[in-house]
Amino acid sequence: MDRRNFTRVSEFILTGLSEVLEFQLLIFIVFLIIYIITVLGNLSIICAYMLSANLHTPMYFFLGHFSFLEICYISINIPKMLDNSLAEHKTISFYGCVVQVYTFGLCGGTECYVLAAMAYDRYVAICHPLLYSVIMRRTVYIQLIAGSYIVGSTNSLIHTVITFTLPFCGPNRINHIFCDIPPILQLACADTRINQIVIFMTSVCVVVVSFLFIVISYIYIIAAIISLYSTSGRRKAFSTCTSHFTVVTIFYGSVMFMYLKPESSAPSQDRLVAVMYTVIAPLLNPFIYSLRNNDVKRALLKMYYKMKLPN
Repeated sequence: MDRRNFTRVSEFILTGLSEVLEFQLLIFIVFLIIYIITVLGNLSIICAYMLSANLHTPMYFFLGHFSFLEICYISINIPKMLDNSLAEHKTISFYGCVVQVYTFGLCGGTECYVLAAMAYDRYVAICHPLLYSVIMRRTVYIQLIAGSYIVGSTNSLIHTVITFTLPFCGPNRINHIFCDIPPILQLACADTRINQIVIFMTSVCVVVVSFLFIVISYIYIIAAIISLYSTSGRRKAFSTCTSHFTVVTIFYGSVMFMYLKPESSAPSQDRLVAVMYTVIAPLLNPFIYSLRNNDVKRALLKMYYKMKLPN
């Protein structure tokens, strides 16, 4: 490229979920409702953990952090999507895009290892119940959550730096619902093969390694459950894992499709997959955990009745 013609873009255009004007108001209303429900639902789980002494265990400590990440996750993208859905010019500033990429990567990478920590907690609880309080002591689960945030922030920093040190001289149209690295790299005025390799390698380290850890944990868990003689014991053990396994399936299935696929798929397909793990997964999280967990349901009902009682 001729450097004399280089002009750094100052903003990007986000195409959003649909470019059909008739759908913009509908998209705004639907995603606003989803955003409110998601924030309130995940916030209720955090409040239930903080206000209920019987939930002060490692499992709910991890769940509280996971719910916090889900609120952050959806808040990174949805407000800008809502703003752009009603705006004539659907733009985001260059540095706004940088912030969005970094915070999105931080939350996504951290969630991977928080889910892995939750799987390890269930493994210890079911496979080594007598040693649970010894193995999962406070310092251990705090170190696990701190390590998850460190991995997520480091991974995101690497991606953000190597992406936005590339030259962007136009076009500036991102064919996606938010600033995500794969569609941004398509706009770079330079060779992005190194970036593609780094994305694949770090995705393997963050996504695949954490997923394999979860799979191995569940292999041991299922083996331990099958060996139980009591049917009620099996049912109780399975019930403590099904919520986590459901969230893992939704989250990892869509993320792996998005970032580990060998070839770029249609932009419309990528946008729908992105909606699945950035919007639908955070929306479903509080329902999955509250509807299938009696402890959380009791804590939420107790909190609700306390709010209704007159002072």
